Amino acid sequence: MRSSLPHAAFSLIELILVIAIIGILIGLLLSAVQQVRAAAQRTECMDHLKQIGLALHSYHDSQHSLPPGMSLRIDGGAYPYMSWNARILPYLEQESLWRDIQEAYKSNRNFLRVPPHVHRQTIVRMFTCPADPRSSAVVTFPDGQVVAFTAYLGVEGADQFKHDGMLFLDSRVPFADVTDGLSNSLLVGERPPSADNVYGWWYAGWGQQKNGSAEMVLGVREKLQSDEPCFRGAYHFGLAQI
Repeated sequence: MRSSLPHAAFSLIELILVIAIIGILIGLLLSAVQQVRAAAQRTECMDHLKQIGLALHSYHDSQHSLPPGMSLRIDGGAYPYMSWNARILPYLEQESLWRDIQEAYKSNRNFLRVPPHVHRQTIVRMFTCPADPRSSAVVTFPDGQVVAFTAYLGVEGADQFKHDGMLFLDSRVPFADVTDGLSNSLLVGERPPSADNVYGWWYAGWGQQKNGSAEMVLGVREKLQSDEPCFRGAYHFGLAQI
């Protein structure tokens, strides 16, 4: 005998409403997850910027000046086209990496030769920003060059020619020369590598005019060979902000 009890069932309208509600909830959840992830990445980038600033302070305490933004003739030309990033490695708990770089330059001062400059493709986590995955990857060029990048460039002043900033070609700026006050001066800014991966090598590089411009240093009014923004965040002395 068939049961006389009614069977529960969804109507087509009810089913559509349930699917729509589930879709809205999933959309809200994904948005919240993305916001949390972006906030975490932002915090990590800010921390890296702060640690780089502290490393530069430690370098100054040891050497009585900030490192050259890019080396060419300084130190007797021992480290041509080396970045300031490489010089602060000992103050980022990367002493072994710094020693290897020194030995590489002693063997061959041409940073494009591999070997000995094998660490040109080494990713240094402190120079990366998770908000931009390009800074956490290596790129192989058609000619076989393999490089890793930095998301943080030194501020060389107004532009690459005036040398009125903190880190520029063959610079050795002591804190005592910062007449505008340390708290009012920009030291390092966050900027992703160029879209074509030509600029932003952390180890060493030529830049726009073989003076490091857009490679490891950049002026706040720098004229770039692309339309990318100059800086997205900056390290003030005593304050990191993104």
